[in-house]
Amino acid sequence: MTTPWPYPRWIAHRGAGKLAPENTLAAFRLGAQYGYRMFECDAKLSRDGIPFLLHDSTLERTTDGTGTAGEFDFAELARRDAGSWHGRAWAGEPLPTLESVARYCLANHFFLNIEIKPTPGQELETGRVVAAQAAQLWAGAKVPPLLSSFRPESLAGAREAAPHVPRALLLDSLWEGCIEQARQLGCVALVCKYTLWDAALVARTHGLGMRALSYTVNDAAAADALLALGTDGLITDRVDLFSPAA
Repeated sequence: MTTPWPYPRWIAHRGAGKLAPENTLAAFRLGAQYGYRMFECDAKLSRDGIPFLLHDSTLERTTDGTGTAGEFDFAELARRDAGSWHGRAWAGEPLPTLESVARYCLANHFFLNIEIKPTPGQELETGRVVAAQAAQLWAGAKVPPLLSSFRPESLAGAREAAPHVPRALLLDSLWEGCIEQARQLGCVALVCKYTLWDAALVARTHGLGMRALSYTVNDAAAADALLALGTDGLITDRVDLFSPAA
């Protein structure tokens, strides 16, 4: 039996998909301009243990820095330009802390899916720290963030630190025992690559009391098929294509 689901169906990937520099407050603001009320982001730890937003393990693709991001204190990371790679209009956009994103979402009554994206070797600790900070930041809020990860170790750390904050297992393939793993971790949802879903998998997921979410859904035909299957959430880059009110 599934519990009531408090989150919107449509979720903006990394803030505003590809229309703004991903995982920045600028991207969140742009996604909100398109009417989105829930966002997905990636969180990892700086060397001094501060959760901040970045997808890659390294800095090169989305900042003007180089090297493994988790090997720098946040004071150093805060000086990086995380916007110029996307265009001159975004020059100087900083890497945000999870706290700054949380405060933005809470002030605007937005919902958040935090993907725990650990630097390799820091899976358990990243899960613990991100979950503990999420629990603190959303203390007293009606709807907590949804924590997700491809790494079961990170979800185990999150459960240890903040068992009441909901968790979801991310899957890019259906590896042996994955659904049982999600059940053992107390997950409330599976977040699958959208091509993995079929009627049987949706039914099995719902039958275990979990919700079925998809990433990254960027065309209308795929979205229609997933909605017809009865899936519960769609993460998209195309905030300009899909109306979250639909």
